[in-house]
Amino acid sequence: MLQIKNLRLGFTRDSQLLVAVDGISFTVAAGETFALLGESGCGKSATAQGIMRLLPTNGRISAGSSIQFDGQELLTLSEAEMRSVRGKRLAMIFQEPATSLNPVLSVGRQIGEVLVRHLGLTGAAARQRMIALLRQVGIADPERRLDEYPFQLSGGMKQRVMIAMALAGEPDLLIADEPTTALDVTVQAQILDLLAQLQIDRGMAILLITHDLGVVARMAQRIGVMYAGELVEVASREDFFERPRHPYTQALFAALPDIRRRGQALTTIPGQVPALDAMPAACRFAGRCNQVMTVCQQISPEWRIVSAGHQLRCHWTGAAEIPAATPRLALSEQASESPAFLSVDALQVHFPIRRGLLQRTVGQVRAVDGVALTISAGRTLALVGESGCGKTTVGKALLQLIKPTGGSVKLGGTELVGLKAKRLRAARRHMQMIFQDPFASLNPRLRVGEIIAEGMSALGIERHGAAQRTAVAALLLQVGLPAGAAERYPHEFSGGQRQRIAIARALAVQPELLVCDEPTSALDVSVQAQILNLLKNLQEELGVAYLFITHNFAVVEYLAHDVAVMYLGRIVERGKTEEILRTPRHPYTRALLSAVPAPTLDTHPAAIRLAGEAPSPANPPSGCHFHPRCPQAQDICRQSDPHTTHLSQTHAVNCHFVS
Repeated sequence: MLQIKNLRLGFTRDSQLLVAVDGISFTVAAGETFALLGESGCGKSATAQGIMRLLPTNGRISAGSSIQFDGQELLTLSEAEMRSVRGKRLAMIFQEPATSLNPVLSVGRQIGEVLVRHLGLTGAAARQRMIALLRQVGIADPERRLDEYPFQLSGGMKQRVMIAMALAGEPDLLIADEPTTALDVTVQAQILDLLAQLQIDRGMAILLITHDLGVVARMAQRIGVMYAGELVEVASREDFFERPRHPYTQALFAALPDIRRRGQALTTIPGQVPALDAMPAACRFAGRCNQVMTVCQQISPEWRIVSAGHQLRCHWTGAAEIPAATPRLALSEQASESPAFLSVDALQVHFPIRRGLLQRTVGQVRAVDGVALTISAGRTLALVGESGCGKTTVGKALLQLIKPTGGSVKLGGTELVGLKAKRLRAARRHMQMIFQDPFASLNPRLRVGEIIAEGMSALGIERHGAAQRTAVAALLLQVGLPAGAAERYPHEFSGGQRQRIAIARALAVQPELLVCDEPTSALDVSVQAQILNLLKNLQEELGVAYLFITHNFAVVEYLAHDVAVMYLGRIVERGKTEEILRTPRHPYTRALLSAVPAPTLDTHPAAIRLAGEAPSPANPPSGCHFHPRCPQAQDICRQSDPHTTHLSQTHAVNCHFVS
């Protein structure tokens, strides 16, 4: 259905063409899913934009390139002809829905454009089709959502609207650029099921762009690995997971966190993808490869066939094996009953709903509704749950960045709720937060050295210039950055490097507690491995306690000592990592874990599907908050809150039927 031959494209800068995709070729058959893998900056999204003819104004596709769709050459079509193909026969789910949806048009208007243009549907028929599409992608109350605007939707809901728009024209080929990155595992499983079913029903082909090997294992029949604008390995699903041959592919597998590497440092790939204006002339991976030879730095490798359907570009012909794990780290396993450094009890955060001319309070959004948890020094508590359940609000309330409505937060025996501003300022030295988006949380007008030193100055640590500069240099080295980085600005760094800067800033005041809000969610597996190794090393060296907010269960398995599962403002299950992940007892925990795609070929039990989405915290259900979606719900669940059942000294569950 899709045949790419020698695709070469780039972007002009000062009359120079910077090549982003350099002569790649592949095919996608009807009903097949072909996955493109690789780190950020490898050219995956540029390839997708080139196929759709949606490159920016400085984008150029070089002569000699060919993109044939169902036998038709797309590069020779006029823009008017391309518009009849794009959206109807060829559709795309973009990586960032917030910038891809029109902020001044309602959801219904934007989906309706596709239906009018390509299917000729209008009026009531179009509205019924739009409602069905939104229901298909798991949006509750679709009739109301059609009349809302993108700013009224969460990130995950915006992504689902994008998917509904892409499917509205009933395309023959769907290009999905990181379609599930912003979604929880439950919604991700629902979307992947939907795409797989559409393939069966309509023979739809999918070009899947992702860095999630679990999604690849579940969806793809063939995989292409991209590095620095080139394809370096193409293999069937079985060969890719059982016999990866290229050193880059093997390094990606070795960087994955899981329980088997819990006490080991994750393998990392040194350096980063070369910039477009500094591409090596020979093998582009040679500077980061652990199997590099002299020939790699002199001659670009040619394609060679390993077996039927499996080929790669590499001079090295060694054994096909994932690199051995690096030396074991000393993983702290202090007894969980040791004195709690942080103790939280009955924490509540309610936001008023105001309406009318006088802005009277007409209700409350119960974002956090009675949370209790403890963290001991040197241990990591993972807080998991779907988007909108209140995880980030808990983290900010602990630091008093959001004022709690009620409850208690004790840090080292000191009550923080209601503490006077001056004493609270001093207490903040002992606790810091690493925010989810490092670029948004770093001041773009300050140099990195000034950003890190800001906390020192505010809290009276190392006030003198020379001592402060020395401390900043030491912190940068501690997080794996050169001391010279202090003189540069945030925009000059990659995403992983900015996350390291955010960690250095948090460590500058020598805290005993770090609240880490999805610190690896937007990172490639190679950069994620670097950050996880860094956090683990810092915990061993400094005894820092972590509250780790995440929806990545592989990271939870690797890093966390304890887990708390949160749903609609409440903790529904908590215990040691092994207890929660191996013997989950709450229906919600079991549903979350069943939906996690594993990066293996092993068969896994079918995911437990939850009906709809989490209710609004402004109008939570009576009784157990989970009962509208729970497959085991009975009358008692609708009438009364479940009490806490202690299954062991460390494992507790809030469910009427846990026994």
